[in-house]
Amino acid sequence: MRLEQHSTRGRTLTLKIKFFGYHPIFRSETMPYYTRELDAIITTATALFEAAEIENRSIRLLGISLSKLDNAKQTQVIQLPLFQNADIIF
Repeated sequence: MRLEQHSTRGRTLTLKIKFFGYHPIFRSETMPYYTRELDAIITTATALFEAAEIENRSIRLLGISLSKLDNAKQTQVIQLPLFQNADIIF
């Protein structure tokens, strides 16, 4: 899973449902903890799907996303120069 590859975790899971009439609905839940565990993601997505009022409509697309990410890898911050030429005078 890409979350594990990038040492990333997230807190908000969003479920996107598009119907054949191209009308999308979104449902989301913010968990009290950061996770990358597949079981927690599937459980939350299933609960969101079951709570959505689908009303026997045909679904064209289902998608889930995880946001409010926490990257466990520490990245080095680099200050980039604003101008490449140091001879610029204002």
